[in-house]
Amino acid sequence: MPIYEYKCTKCNKQFEVNQKMTDPLLTECRVCGGKLKKLITSSTFVLKGGGWYVTDYPSADRKKAMDTKKEKKAESKDAKPAKKEAAKKE
Repeated sequence: MPIYEYKCTKCNKQFEVNQKMTDPLLTECRVCGGKLKKLITSSTFVLKGGGWYVTDYPSADRKKAMDTKKEKKAESKDAKPAKKEAAKKE
């Protein structure tokens, strides 16, 4: 369940609430009865660990990986016509 953050416009109390995405937004402060404002906060979702490709991030390693990939494609394209020519000669 997502965590939503609210702030009261009257008493400036700030709090978090676990709510379903389909639940209605809170409108009244539980402390003073003032009007609530929903805050926009950063996500706690972080990608960590192995399994990420070097081509996923802009860096020198990414450039090397992309150049290597291009070289392999060029080599495979050069090799294909030679095989076809050999087959035609026979």
